[in-house]
Amino acid sequence: MGVERKFVKNGLDKAQMAEYFSRQLERAGYGGMNINRTPMGTQVTIFAEKPGMIIGKGGKTIHRLTHDLETVFHLDNPQIDVQEVKIPELNAQMMASRLAAAIERGLYFRKAGHNMLRRIMEAGALGCEIDIAGKLTGPRKRTEKFVAGNMLHAGNPAMELVDKGFAIAIKKLGIIGCRVRIVPPSVKLPGRFMITQKAVPEVARETKPASIEHLVKEPAKPQVAETVAPGSAQSAETQPQEAGKEQFQTGSEFKSPEGSAEERIHGDVKEHKHAGFDYWHPAMRIHKKEEI
Repeated sequence: MGVERKFVKNGLDKAQMAEYFSRQLERAGYGGMNINRTPMGTQVTIFAEKPGMIIGKGGKTIHRLTHDLETVFHLDNPQIDVQEVKIPELNAQMMASRLAAAIERGLYFRKAGHNMLRRIMEAGALGCEIDIAGKLTGPRKRTEKFVAGNMLHAGNPAMELVDKGFAIAIKKLGIIGCRVRIVPPSVKLPGRFMITQKAVPEVARETKPASIEHLVKEPAKPQVAETVAPGSAQSAETQPQEAGKEQFQTGSEFKSPEGSAEERIHGDVKEHKHAGFDYWHPAMRIHKKEEI
C-alpha cells in the first residue's frame, strides 16, 4: 500500500470511529477522541462528561468498546483511556451535540444558536463560531451563522488551535447540521504582542544624577555671612582686607600721583597709604589700573 493510500485509510478509519463513539456514548456526553499509535499498540483517549458510564459496571462497557475496535476497525492491541471534561462549555463536540438535541426537541434554531453562543463565551472562550445549515424556515436550505470573539480560519493555527465539533439534528423536513468551532482561553493567538515597561534596578535609581527639573525646583541655598559688630577687633582686621581685595588685584603697576600717598617704614618693609583709605599696605604690591 502506498503512503497516500495509507493516510487516506487512517483518516477514514478515524472518522468512522468518531461516528461509532458518538452513537454509542451519546448518553455519557461524548466529547471527542484522540488516537496515538505506539509500538506497544494503539492508544485511544476518549473525552466525556460522565466517564463512569463509559467504563460501565465492572468495566463491562469499556471491554465491549475495546473488542469492537479490534474486530471491526482492525486496530492493533487497542487500549482505551477515558478522561473527564471539566468545563463542557469549552468542548466543541459536546456543544454541537447539545445544540442538535435542542433543535430536535423543537427549540427555534436562532434562539438555540444565541443561547449556545452566550454560554460558550461566558465560560471564557476567546472566540466561537456556530453554523446551522439545512431547511430552517423554508423549502430551500440555508446557513445561519453566529460569531463572537476572535476566530482563526486559515493556516496551521486554524488546524491546531481551534477545537471543532459536528452533530446532526434529524427533523421532519430533513437533516440539520450543527458545526461548532471554539478557541480555548489557554490559546496564545499568533501575531498578538504586548508592550511591557522595562524594570529599572534599585541600584541604578540611587546612582541616577539629578535632572535639570530637580535643579530648577531646588535652588541652592545662599550662604549667609556672619555678622560682626562694628568696632570689634575682628571687623578692624577684615574690613581692610576686603577693601583691598575690591580695589586692588594682581595686574599691571599702578602709579599714584605725587602727594596722593603717605609712606612709612614698618620694620623692614616699606609701606604706604593712599588718599581716601585708612589702611597701610606694602609699597611693592602690584595695583590694579584705575578705570577712566
